[in-house]
Amino acid sequence: MLPVALTVAGSDPSGGAGIQADLKTFHQFGVYGEAVITLLTVQNTVRMTRVDCIPAELVLAQLAAVLEDIPPQAAKTGALGNREIVEAIAAAAAGFRFPLVVDPVMIGKHGQPLVSTDAIVAIRELLLPLAALICPNLHEAEELTGIRVLTVDDMRAAAKRLCEMGAKAALVKGGHLQESAVDVLFDGQDWREFTAPHFDTPHTHGTGCTLSAGITAELARGATLDAAVARAKSYVTQAIRSNPGLGHGAGPLNHHAATGLKGGSK
Repeated sequence: MLPVALTVAGSDPSGGAGIQADLKTFHQFGVYGEAVITLLTVQNTVRMTRVDCIPAELVLAQLAAVLEDIPPQAAKTGALGNREIVEAIAAAAAGFRFPLVVDPVMIGKHGQPLVSTDAIVAIRELLLPLAALICPNLHEAEELTGIRVLTVDDMRAAAKRLCEMGAKAALVKGGHLQESAVDVLFDGQDWREFTAPHFDTPHTHGTGCTLSAGITAELARGATLDAAVARAKSYVTQAIRSNPGLGHGAGPLNHHAATGLKGGSK
């Protein structure tokens, strides 16, 4: 049977991030993608001018329709907007029988907030403890843990704290580190680091969404967490390296990049 993956996230009309990036990634990883929309943005590669949240009851109605008919083998969250939406998703996720990847998206590529302050508190208190994996960037890790994250050692401390706060595993993403793009994974017992080169390009819009979507797709396919992160990290690296150069600002990745899956897309 074809594996199914679900994204619960915001919409990016320019196609580089959010549910658009997630669905492209799901498809490239050979899984059937479903999407529950939490918020609408008005953005392109140059700017974001508007963010409107979907009513929480409509978000839940979308989710209920999906779960009733085509339940996924794994799901992820992205930008959730406000506390009401976070509370609604957390209440539903408490009954999930599949792994949930929480990508705690807080700020868009152009610096605009995609989540309210009280929603961050709700993510920390309600959603994080339900996560099979939480995958914050450096800023998000600081917001969730209160730990200043500037080095790989800081990333390790933050990952450990996130697991102590309830997440089954934490992947702290170091794409903004100066020396190299190191991601630190901790599953409560074991550590692993995933390293990739930095690329001198502005075209990195949607890297976090794409990475978490790749991990979710691999979990839906039955991969171990280590293998899922490794394959998704490799895919994102290739997608950045081969970016299509679209737009006049922070352009999208190449979602046609090779996934490394046997018999999969090249």
